Amino acid sequence: MTATTLPPAPAAPSGARRRIGPFEALGHGLTLADRNLRHILRTPTTLIDTVIQPVLFLLVFVFLFGGAISGTWQDYLQTLVPGLMVQITMYASIGTGMALNTDISKGVFDRFRSLPIARSAPLVGAVLGDVVRYAVAVTVLLLLAFALGFRVQTDPFSALLACVLVVVFGLTLCWLSVLVGMVVSAPQAVPGIAMAVILPLTFGSNIFADPETMPRWLELWVSVNPVTHFVDTVRGLMIGGPVAGPLTVSLIAVVVCHVLLLPLALRAYLRKVR
Repeated sequence: MTATTLPPAPAAPSGARRRIGPFEALGHGLTLADRNLRHILRTPTTLIDTVIQPVLFLLVFVFLFGGAISGTWQDYLQTLVPGLMVQITMYASIGTGMALNTDISKGVFDRFRSLPIARSAPLVGAVLGDVVRYAVAVTVLLLLAFALGFRVQTDPFSALLACVLVVVFGLTLCWLSVLVGMVVSAPQAVPGIAMAVILPLTFGSNIFADPETMPRWLELWVSVNPVTHFVDTVRGLMIGGPVAGPLTVSLIAVVVCHVLLLPLALRAYLRKVR
């Protein structure tokens, strides 16, 4: 009896991609997020800006303007720290767009295309990996603030919830950074364009001064600025005050930002990596 030789399986057509399910795609994204974390651990200098910004903002505003705004820098410290938690997270979100643009410019995405991974994996990995940047920025700020005399006046659970909400806000703003990073041609252009949007949101808010001391037109802008409501939420959780109202507005703002920015960012990303 002679053995029957089976015909070889037909080769997959050139350029065909295997269909990847959502859970497998998430696994690919987590793998690339781990890649970003390992890169940070090997080259911690990439976090220099994330560490320096909280220190500079806290020291400059507390000791230069604290007395003029609140009478003493100690009183201003209590008010300023929750607001700075929101601001520095917004600034840290700029790194997402820069990292994606850098990978594309250096040809890293060409290598990703040759791998059997979901096209969304590099984007998911970049966004999740940048949670570390937010956590480092907030941790450095709070450690220095505690050393200067800042104290949580509510409870540990409320303070932890405030930190989680700040990270959520940073993840929301990162879609703006992704959109900018996919539109511009060079990584160096990302900070300038992103800051043109972020600066009016941060300085046109209640982070640094009481809106009642501002001109009427600016006070109106501050009252509708979502950053103001986020800062009120964090302050309420950290040092006491209303939480339910500002938190509701903040969560609505998060949903609206996702509805507006996420589709635009994904469309620009898929167009860039196609």
